[in-house]
Amino acid sequence: MRLDGRRESTNVDDRRGLSGGTKAGLGLGGILIVGLLTLLMGGDLGDVFQAVQQNGGLSAGGQQTEQVTFSQEEQELATFAKRILASTEDVWTAQFARYGLEYQAPTMVLYTNATSSGCGNANASVGPFYCSADQSVYIDLSFFSSMKRQLGAGGDFAYAYVIAHEVGHHVQYLLGTLGKAHQQMSRVSKSESNKISVRLELQADFYAGVWGHDENNRYRSLDDGDILEAIRCAEVIGDNYLQKKNTGTVQPDSFTHGTSEQRMRWLKKGLDTGDMRQGDTFSLSDSRL
Repeated sequence: MRLDGRRESTNVDDRRGLSGGTKAGLGLGGILIVGLLTLLMGGDLGDVFQAVQQNGGLSAGGQQTEQVTFSQEEQELATFAKRILASTEDVWTAQFARYGLEYQAPTMVLYTNATSSGCGNANASVGPFYCSADQSVYIDLSFFSSMKRQLGAGGDFAYAYVIAHEVGHHVQYLLGTLGKAHQQMSRVSKSESNKISVRLELQADFYAGVWGHDENNRYRSLDDGDILEAIRCAEVIGDNYLQKKNTGTVQPDSFTHGTSEQRMRWLKKGLDTGDMRQGDTFSLSDSRL
């Protein structure tokens, strides 16, 4: 992915080097496995933080500054993340303007190990997540190294897809989709709530694809290898893939993000069309998702 000379977003709260002193009591009903599965399925604040509260919450201490020297790789990833966020700002500002809407960009919080958010305290094990309470995307950059090392899902556009997916949740928040979905999730059974979560996540994948489409149209920044990186990433973070890899079994009723096939298909649909109007995952039957 070609980003040389591109601007960096200023909507960034860089907390790297701060110690939050937090420990997360994560017990997501047996769905998320400590380690890889927990790391890669923590993209939605509803599932992550509701589960944390149900399982004893989080114990938090005050933040303190640590003397940290960041590696060149860490600094390059931080610059990369800021440039991707800037690109999402440009794309979604234009997308919203087409329909007479005003886009309000989220803040991206970069942190190390643990931090606090408007949704509670969290540590890196929850993975990147979006918090609608403070309209912020939270990322510990070590996640990308883990993603590459543990799943073989590396590459800059794969990392960009992860960021764009979380920004996709912010788009849902601005359009009112996220709030309505979470209200519905609070009124139904766990299995029905999971189905709604899947629709949210697939739509966020689609929005990530819409961003990628416009990004490439604007800057010719992608090649076929970049697209394959993102598609591969979508495949290996499918619920069925992760459950099979970590437990040897697949439990469809517990899916919260969608299957590999679904995630790849909705991401690709966004990449192919670039039309945010074609991402309605809520009006389709389960079989058509």
